[in-house]
Amino acid sequence: MILQGSLIEFIDDGKFVCGLVTENGNKRLRLLGQNGRDINLPPSRIITVSKKTHSLDQGRDNLVALLKSTAENRRQLAAAIDLQELWEMTCEEPVTEFSVGFLAELCFNGEVSDDQEAAFLRAVFADRFFFKFKNGRITVYTPEQVEQLRHQQEKEEEKKRLLETGAAALNRIMAGEQVTEQQWPERGRVLALIEEFFLFGSECAEADLVRQLLKKADLTGPNDSYHLLVRAGVWQKDENTALLRARQPVAFSEEAAGRALSIRADSAEELLADPRRRDLRDLSIFTIDGPGTRDYDDALHVEERENGLLVGVHITDLTHIIPPGDPLFAEARERATSIYFPEGQVPMLPKSLSEGVCSLLVDQPRPAMSFLIHLANDGEVLDTTITPSVIQVRRRLTYEEVDRTIDSDRDIALLNKMCGLLRRRRLDNGALMLPFPDVNIEIQDDGEVTITLSPADTPARSLVAELMILANNTAASYLAAQEAPGLFRSQPPPHKRLVSGVNDGLQLIARQRRFLARGELSTRPKAHSGLGLSCYTTVTSPLRRFLDLAMQHQLSNLVRGKGILFSADQCQNFAASINQNLVRANTVRQQRHRYWLLRYLEAQEGRTANALVVSQGPSRINLLLTDCLLDINLPPNPAFATEPGDSVRVKIVRVNALENILRVEW
Repeated sequence: MILQGSLIEFIDDGKFVCGLVTENGNKRLRLLGQNGRDINLPPSRIITVSKKTHSLDQGRDNLVALLKSTAENRRQLAAAIDLQELWEMTCEEPVTEFSVGFLAELCFNGEVSDDQEAAFLRAVFADRFFFKFKNGRITVYTPEQVEQLRHQQEKEEEKKRLLETGAAALNRIMAGEQVTEQQWPERGRVLALIEEFFLFGSECAEADLVRQLLKKADLTGPNDSYHLLVRAGVWQKDENTALLRARQPVAFSEEAAGRALSIRADSAEELLADPRRRDLRDLSIFTIDGPGTRDYDDALHVEERENGLLVGVHITDLTHIIPPGDPLFAEARERATSIYFPEGQVPMLPKSLSEGVCSLLVDQPRPAMSFLIHLANDGEVLDTTITPSVIQVRRRLTYEEVDRTIDSDRDIALLNKMCGLLRRRRLDNGALMLPFPDVNIEIQDDGEVTITLSPADTPARSLVAELMILANNTAASYLAAQEAPGLFRSQPPPHKRLVSGVNDGLQLIARQRRFLARGELSTRPKAHSGLGLSCYTTVTSPLRRFLDLAMQHQLSNLVRGKGILFSADQCQNFAASINQNLVRANTVRQQRHRYWLLRYLEAQEGRTANALVVSQGPSRINLLLTDCLLDINLPPNPAFATEPGDSVRVKIVRVNALENILRVEW
């Protein structure tokens, strides 16, 4: 029991405070503190109690003076104590726990007063490296614990320094100043942490440190970190954060990049040293692509036959350049696909290959996998040949040029007529034709975003698409006939069929797309309802899709008589990685596409825009902004009724591309 008149100490706000016990209640003590105030305190908060008691009849001012002088005396005594010397005397002892009085006597070399014992305890609390006070006893730390505590303190001091200097440097950057590594040695590390924090939030390894730093720099807005990184030159003004968040590979490994640079284009003579390659350089072969295309992986030719046409679909052959096990093959598998953005692309293969050595450039001999397909006058496939070849493209055509010469160019006219027959056959077999306009996003030098729409079913685009479908179906049929495992694309019938297949209109097509069944990827052939085909794979874009590259290898091995290259288990493993990596790539593509659409709409904020009512329910109406084909949803407007297919006007109320915000009203 603590007696009345005892001089005690307790800790308040991290500081020792002296007090005199003026009244001892059942559960709380009444004290006079050194600051002259009366205090109620539970006994559990008392740290030291004097052996000596003091008379309370001295007068309040005298008692307060006594407390203040005692506190000052104890402070001075504590400051003179060398705890490390005491610790060195006790740390090797077999006993690690001692009484406060015993250690105080060791410290002062003999019997100690109340003030000396209290001063010793103050020193223990002030310097926590060597001893720990708990439940009235002192524990001596081991040398390992002392070292750990010192290291922890150094880290805390480093953190404090980093917060001070870092916050000041960040403020200077936000003010437009250039802050170099020489001026701020932690610049690279801190900005990298802020970048990771913006992208991944609490998943960032040092999220708490970054939060404290940004708070100290008063950069707590939702996008302050983004703007800071832009001003620091770490990011561009419209940084592709979706790409960074997805951890989609962008730079090629040193091994893969070096391998790509070591590959040169073989001459025709070197290619024809392979006895299985047919020399098709005399054919009138041409490419059809967009004006900005740089990676040409497919080319065409056509020959008239007495009972129909011989159509040639020639695909660049990568099998002798990128074998399985090659670092480039591994890179392609991890990326799964090339990703195209308005501001650039992330290629599946290094550009020295996709735009150079492996691209079907005009007048350059190239190895190819040629599909020579004999078609009857009604579009029936009479015979097919798949062969390794050497080709040489004679003409490079754009979609626009083909559209202009669709009737006057003999080869184009023949192919266009045949493709109409092939399309009709697929429609009769249940194919869904759902042409959706292409949204072309252009970023001007001044940062302005412009959007134009172009039809996806122009004669030239439809022609190329139909011939690629033909070649891919031919490859799938060949693999199926050989009973070889592969990577077959399939699609169950739609959950609900709304379209007839021809001239269905934008509203009906947009609605039908919502009822499509999810496509599948399997090692054995199954029907593809959307294309109206019994089996399907893709081999026509080996520069841009890993699936096509893998299937080109499987196909090449078979047509050369070498048997199956990839087993069913290997194909299943390919399918798993393709599905996973394509989801990642497609998510990045969609998020980036939406970002640029919102950037375009930021300039339209406060204005009205045209929209098409696609479908409606009791609580939500789905619309399509017709100038950029962006989906929006609104609650029904009781002021006027709408029907699917109606054209309406909506108001763009608020847009923020960086925060993915779009608010629209009737």
